Amino acid sequence: MRGWRGRWVMGPDDVLLLDRARSIHTFGMCLPISVALLDRELVVRSVQPVRPGRLLLPRPRIRHVLECAGGVDLQPGDRLRIVRGS
Repeated sequence: MRGWRGRWVMGPDDVLLLDRARSIHTFGMCLPISVALLDRELVVRSVQPVRPGRLLLPRPRIRHVLECAGGVDLQPGDRLRIVRGS
């Protein structure tokens, strides 16, 4: 999976949900991102800004990672809801 590597622009609605992931890295990326760490019920536990070339180590009780454009408006306690298209 390539993810955000090599992209120079991210829109406010561009997100990448990494299912069953507890950590991420931003090696090879050009943009800073915001990373929401989610528990098994898709509740935001933490939101971290991550610059290019960094490693975010695994955290206890984290089951999914949501990568977003920098400065995303997510707060701990927010719940993610996945809506499938028809």
